[in-house]
Amino acid sequence: MRNIGLLSDTHSYFHPRIPEFFTGCDEIWHAGDIGGVEVIERLESIATVRAVYGNIDGGALRKDFPEVAFFTVEGLKVLMIHIGGYPGRYSPQARELILKYRPGLFISGHSHILKVVPDNKYGLLHINPGAAGHSGFHKSITMVRFVIEKARPKDLEILDIDRHRKI
Repeated sequence: MRNIGLLSDTHSYFHPRIPEFFTGCDEIWHAGDIGGVEVIERLESIATVRAVYGNIDGGALRKDFPEVAFFTVEGLKVLMIHIGGYPGRYSPQARELILKYRPGLFISGHSHILKVVPDNKYGLLHINPGAAGHSGFHKSITMVRFVIEKARPKDLEILDIDRHRKI
């Protein structure tokens, strides 16, 4: 069993609730638009980090992280990319990667909209954790945590914070 924290689109912002929400996570996954190495360093102080770079991420982050990550955790095949779309509306690159790797979990960011959607056509669960940063049009700062056990994601929890509320 692995406890996973998932976020995206921090855009260099590290929300003060991140450490509390991700306490106990074995890994934290960042689905791109990190914004700065400092965010990764702070996440690494909580747990092991896996990340992909996003369209705003520059040289150092692109050097340290791939555009696409494919890995297996507790028997679950995971595919993560920043710009991926949604079930029925995947980007061409995401569709090609899904067909190639056949993941059970597909993660993308970019839209700043939290979505958890099963895709029966490809037999996977899609998660977009929304945006954990201040940059963008979103009204809520969101992030997700869940458990992977016996090749299945379960016990998904969402942190949803009004972006304009004082902490």
